[in-house]
Amino acid sequence: MTQHLSSDFLRAVTERGQFHQCTDLEGLDKAASAGVTGYIGFDMTAPSLHVGNLTQIMFLRRLQQAGGKPIVLLGGGTTRVGDPSGKEEMRQLLSEEQIAKNAASIRGCFEKFLSFGAGKSDAILVDNSEWLLKLNYIDFLRDVGRHMSVNRMLTMDSVKLRLEREQPMSFIEFNYMVLQAYDFVELHRRYGCKLQMGGSDQWGNIVNGVDLGRRMDSAELFGLTQPLITTASGAKMGKTAQGAVWLNADMLSPYEYWQYWRNSEDGDVGRFLKIFTDLPIDEIARLEALQGAEINDAKKVLATEATALLHGREAANDAATTANTIFANLNSSIGEITLDGRAAVGALPTFPITNAELTQGLRVAAASVRAGLAASNGEAKRAIAAGSIKVNDAAISDENAALSPADLRDGAIKLSLGKKKHALLRLS
Repeated sequence: MTQHLSSDFLRAVTERGQFHQCTDLEGLDKAASAGVTGYIGFDMTAPSLHVGNLTQIMFLRRLQQAGGKPIVLLGGGTTRVGDPSGKEEMRQLLSEEQIAKNAASIRGCFEKFLSFGAGKSDAILVDNSEWLLKLNYIDFLRDVGRHMSVNRMLTMDSVKLRLEREQPMSFIEFNYMVLQAYDFVELHRRYGCKLQMGGSDQWGNIVNGVDLGRRMDSAELFGLTQPLITTASGAKMGKTAQGAVWLNADMLSPYEYWQYWRNSEDGDVGRFLKIFTDLPIDEIARLEALQGAEINDAKKVLATEATALLHGREAANDAATTANTIFANLNSSIGEITLDGRAAVGALPTFPITNAELTQGLRVAAASVRAGLAASNGEAKRAIAAGSIKVNDAAISDENAALSPADLRDGAIKLSLGKKKHALLRLS
């Protein structure tokens, strides 16, 4: 397919497995060759974005790398409504204060991947509350609502699947796709934006925006989606037993982020290298071809390169070195594992513990749950019975075993699940 494309942008997203659907491939190819402006919207439902959002951020990064202009659209207005796509029930409505707090918390993440400024291909950050909160309801119905077909809206997956399952959809949710379509119109009017991008689950909303722009302004607009990312085993991207893989360092440490990528399934390595790193395609092909135990080397490259984009090269190298040091010293005590003159375990995820808890005897199973090594006491006990849980690198076989002050090493206790998951319980 790439040999028929003239734009660097479409060639790149196709080579890297990020192409799914396009409203007008030939037209977008021509527009992208001249440097198209494109956007993706991000609702502010949490204080951090997560790995699932990263697929979209990398979409914008590919656009900028190819000379296009990315627009990051914050959903200060649409977050008040809630996107029903992929949801079986209505999202929790957030207060204005929480939305503003979340927006402030996630803004810095985009600067890790995009270059912002006033240049031709510099990214800009916009909030749709600038226009959505000023709308007059009656005027909006007359000017915009008359162009939206309810018959068509009922065929959209975000609506149809809810109705088929006999799960209620509120009127406020039903309006979401109208607001998203109008966002596209406003961005075209204000910034000359001609492209909306997103995951394949956003196809219906994107097509509505393209159509609304044509009806209201006779504008030639384009839509482009990428496949929803799942792991080789079919699991949803970015979900773990411990929860979402957050992008903010205060919610997930660089070491934990590195470990997430390091623990990728063998069948995902090549695909993830293409999407989540900037490594050349030829180098990715070489890494993807590694077999047997050597595939672990490719996973380490994936982990380090992905972490470097988000947290910086130094943090990525520290995480890699810490992991290598820990694995090379599995039989060492905590105090003996060092890295560049400091404790390597300083980069490990750390959880508080009190001396009173240790004195009373904190069960290893409960401690493992607290440290995120197991989802429940039952799961932790099964891991102990299998010999998978270690305390200070010593295997525990008694599912009722308890931690005591004697287990402290330099004020902390190291817990491990297998060879890849480690955490610290540190006196608070």
